[in-house]
Amino acid sequence: MPDASSPVRDPDIAALRLYLARLRQERGWSYNELAARSGVGRNTLVDLENGKARVGHNRPETNGTLLTWYRIAEAFEMSLGDLLAPVQQHRGTSSGT
Repeated sequence: MPDASSPVRDPDIAALRLYLARLRQERGWSYNELAARSGVGRNTLVDLENGKARVGHNRPETNGTLLTWYRIAEAFEMSLGDLLAPVQQHRGTSSGT
């Protein structure tokens, strides 16, 4: 996580979680359906979408790996960039850039 003096903002993971849920629901896919189409485990999809902390000793919530998000993008037949766009949605909203 960048310190307060860093010009780099943290990604908006919450927006990505909401987008994933919306995409899945728009298609009428269950977690099992998305798991079958993407090759990503059902439990991982639940954790990604709901922001749950992973089970274990002091383990942080899962944000997924690049490979995980790539597989999800492929399942939705969209580019990885389009799937991940919500993590940068804060750009331009406060500074007009």
